[in-house]
Amino acid sequence: MAAGGERAKPAVQSRMENFRKVRTSEEESPLPFSDLPPDVVEMKVKEGSKIRNLMNYAMAQMELKGRRQIVFSGCGRAVTKTITCVEIMKRKLGGLHQVTKVRYKTLLEVWENQDPLPGGPAQNLTVHKNVPSICILLSRDPLDPNETGYQPPEPAAGLQAQPGEAAEDVSGSSSKGLKRPLPPPSEELLTKKLQVQGAGDPRGTGASDHQPDHHQ
Repeated sequence: MAAGGERAKPAVQSRMENFRKVRTSEEESPLPFSDLPPDVVEMKVKEGSKIRNLMNYAMAQMELKGRRQIVFSGCGRAVTKTITCVEIMKRKLGGLHQVTKVRYKTLLEVWENQDPLPGGPAQNLTVHKNVPSICILLSRDPLDPNETGYQPPEPAAGLQAQPGEAAEDVSGSSSKGLKRPLPPPSEELLTKKLQVQGAGDPRGTGASDHQPDHHQ
């Protein structure tokens, strides 16, 4: 029995290697937000989507066409890219209210047998996968703060205070920096005395007397 089992295992693996994924589709489900306008723009982020292309289209909808709300959604490996797009838009526009919903979606993967039996129909396998999904609503208009996943806009005052703080740090460091390079009065007097003595001494200054020791 053990020998027979060992021979059957490679046979099963070889049959599975003949299958190739040919199509992936998402389960259609309504957006998890209430009171959305019927023409709301949903940015469906995919794993292979280009962030630049997504942001160009989304910014055009919000700035040129005057949209008040926009939704970013992604599932599986596209979740991280979805969050990145949202953060970029929040920095570019500012003052956006946000509601985040996390749920699961079903992916349908179709696998096709590349080596079907002679004379038999092609064998396909359909695999159902539950993957995490995220939907993020961004709105220029206020949203219900009691709704789960609500996040208020970032305070503009805090953002404007940063340049002031930086200016204060720079001014403070510059004023301190001016005090540090100034030599004490005793050093200035000592330098002047050495220069006067060196000008009257035919052998030169004390600094020149110490040059040979320095080179050695």
